[in-house]
Amino acid sequence: MAMDQQPPSPPTFWQMLHSVLAAAFGVQSGKNRARDFSQGKPGHFIAIGLLFTLVFVLLLVGVVKLVLHLAGL
Repeated sequence: MAMDQQPPSPPTFWQMLHSVLAAAFGVQSGKNRARDFSQGKPGHFIAIGLLFTLVFVLLLVGVVKLVLHLAGL
């Protein structure tokens, strides 16, 4: 490595969130996937993935409850 090059920085929170959302929909780019695997920490992606899953499930439960309420059931 040359003296003027800096080591690659880890992905930011927003980059990790973008990667988790892209992976959830199956549209992650090869460039971002390579960055995540080479510079990211697995624990961070796991935590964000679990948080995304929790929010997604709670959103679905809320939508179902709203639809049932509006249907009078």
